[in-house]
Amino acid sequence: MELIFNKILKEELTIKEIQEAFETGVLTSKELVMYYLYRIANYDQSGSKLNSILEINPDAIFIAEGLDHERKIKGARGLLHGIPVLLKDNIETKDKMHTSAGALALENHLSTKDAFLVEKLREAGAVIIGKTNMTELANGMSTTMWAGYSSRGGQTLNPYGPGEFFVGGSSSGSAVAVAANLTILSIGTETDASILSPAIQNSVVGIKPTVGLISRSGIIPFTYTQDTPGPFARTVT
Repeated sequence: MELIFNKILKEELTIKEIQEAFETGVLTSKELVMYYLYRIANYDQSGSKLNSILEINPDAIFIAEGLDHERKIKGARGLLHGIPVLLKDNIETKDKMHTSAGALALENHLSTKDAFLVEKLREAGAVIIGKTNMTELANGMSTTMWAGYSSRGGQTLNPYGPGEFFVGGSSSGSAVAVAANLTILSIGTETDASILSPAIQNSVVGIKPTVGLISRSGIIPFTYTQDTPGPFARTVT
């Protein structure tokens, strides 16, 4: 993994810079996915135990390898080709991962289709590497539930002060994963500050698009009048 890190040179590259590394052969999507899985194992599931990741896509490395081959024979689909992405656990994926919104009641739920935004990400060549922890049912369980806690995943921690600093909710896992360099890009959802709050608390960029601009199809809802998915990244670029 250190050899891959030396290829990357620094952790906080932009998507454009990573695409340049892909095109010049300095880096492959497979290597990048493996590197992030290495960081997840060492800093999220052990070490600091940030607990931002609920589940890993067991096919992520193979998907990345396939996209590397496609780049060689056909060229890149666009800026997201081979880029690792994490999804909040209330966004459905038709694969080997579960979609539970952090609830034990849904821990065995396997979706029969991708959410609309997941379809678009896959079409663009993104590699869905896992699902992120969240405030259970988007903070729909209790008025006193702590932000970033779910019965399925436990408590997500702020990487700038695990156990000390507020993590924000309910898309806390998606924000923490970006802040801790466990991915380049992640997707959360917002009803009322569920993207903006963890973005602020974890010093990353979060955007809540206009409600309805992106289809909510395939997202476990809180309220249809306010819900929308949106991205997290380390910079506006």
